[in-house]
Amino acid sequence: MKFLGLLLSGLRRKKTRTILTLLSITVAFVLFGYLAAIKQGFDMGVSVAGADRLITRHRVSLVRLLPESYEARIERIQGVVNAVHSTWFGGVYQKPTNFFAQIAVPPEEFLDVYPEYLLDDEEKAAWLETRTGAIAGRVLADRYGWKVGDRIPLEATIWTKKDGGQTWDFDLVGIYEGAEKGTDTSQFFFRYDYFDEARLMGAGMVGWYTLRIDDPENAARVAAEIDEEFANSPSETKTEPEGAFLQGFANQLGNIGIMLKAILSAVFFTILLVTGNTIAQSVRERTQEIAVLKALGFTHIGVLFLVLAEAMLIVGVGGFSGLALAWLLTTYGDPTNGALPVFFIPLADLAIGILIVLLMGLAAGILPAIQAQRLRIADALRR
Repeated sequence: MKFLGLLLSGLRRKKTRTILTLLSITVAFVLFGYLAAIKQGFDMGVSVAGADRLITRHRVSLVRLLPESYEARIERIQGVVNAVHSTWFGGVYQKPTNFFAQIAVPPEEFLDVYPEYLLDDEEKAAWLETRTGAIAGRVLADRYGWKVGDRIPLEATIWTKKDGGQTWDFDLVGIYEGAEKGTDTSQFFFRYDYFDEARLMGAGMVGWYTLRIDDPENAARVAAEIDEEFANSPSETKTEPEGAFLQGFANQLGNIGIMLKAILSAVFFTILLVTGNTIAQSVRERTQEIAVLKALGFTHIGVLFLVLAEAMLIVGVGGFSGLALAWLLTTYGDPTNGALPVFFIPLADLAIGILIVLLMGLAAGILPAIQAQRLRIADALRR
């Protein structure tokens, strides 16, 4: 702390340059925070996927349907506690751009398999009693301003009704919350029995099954037995952990993680060059001052750490300010307006950001610091 005044005096020498460098670093780490939150949204709940849940789908493709009768056979497999089927609806709300996940499910079994979807007893009872009833996640309800009791019309893009109509009307009987921060609350669930009875085609067929098993250690065995049960049938299956299923679903949009890492790598490399150049210029401008410090008794190691500390200070202030600002902005605001299932910066990514700040400070300051360390007093005073 006794050298803090010396460090600040060096940064105040060129105030405009220092401020611009700080702003560049801050913006880079705000971008880092936003991209981390976007990646978390595209992961679609992978990080909170149930370790005791498996997904069984058609072996060929997710768009191929499975018989509803498979449920009883799946539940007979040793280790399966419960199984519930789900079917993708794929409609739009009011206009084509208002698209979100809409899934037909059997309500009671669904809530048993997904305890992280929190619905109060009154809303749960209403869903079980209302044939056209549906529930929406908190993020989705806030996105469109829905409240319990609203009538929600969805325009089908896949499932035509028996009467030839394309509009399906649902009564919103509940709004569910998430038990964890990463729980997906951007989905819309409605009753499968109503859907199956009213659709023109595909009666008795479902999209996929979610299974709850008694022990995650038995996942591989249970998955193999289920797929063996339906081998050589007209609808063969593929069973995998829920996390792998969700990740595969997210990857249909492309490998978001690699794309975001490429963007961040380019940004941080540029900021590293800018910061390194700032520190190098500062050292060159203070060549004689550094020589005086050495003449007054500063050791080579002392000068090395002084320059490194200056680099760490400027990167630290900019980087930690950027991370803090990104955390505040993503916590109290969602620029996607609920378009992503979740939008927040995971603690693991914040830790990575802190590590990047420290490494960038070292990388930006190490070469100028070594240059200052090797500076000879006589040569410096002659300049």
